[in-house]
Amino acid sequence: MQPKRLIWVGTSRADLGAFPNGARREAGHDLWRVQMGRAPRDWRPMPDVGPGVVELKVHAGTEHRVLYVAKFDEGVFVLHGFEKRGRKTSHRDLETGRTRYRTVLAWRRATRLS
Repeated sequence: MQPKRLIWVGTSRADLGAFPNGARREAGHDLWRVQMGRAPRDWRPMPDVGPGVVELKVHAGTEHRVLYVAKFDEGVFVLHGFEKRGRKTSHRDLETGRTRYRTVLAWRRATRLS
């Protein structure tokens, strides 16, 4: 199987680059699994961010999360990466994911029309 390409939205690549080494390695491995059409090791759907959005859970000392959507043919859109500091995902991180999801939808509409 040909892997789907990763498409970084906003500052998501820099966000993941700021993760500690172990968390960055785990996130990279799980994103590779997603590119290959497999499920990451620990995840949950995030429909409140957008249809098809998944929260990838990274357990490497501290808790980190990666929001992505893989349902589109263009590739795996990585929306946001962040450190999770409490039980609930912060409103700011959810809103960042929603905004970037809308950006992906707008980009897809614009490329279909041109």
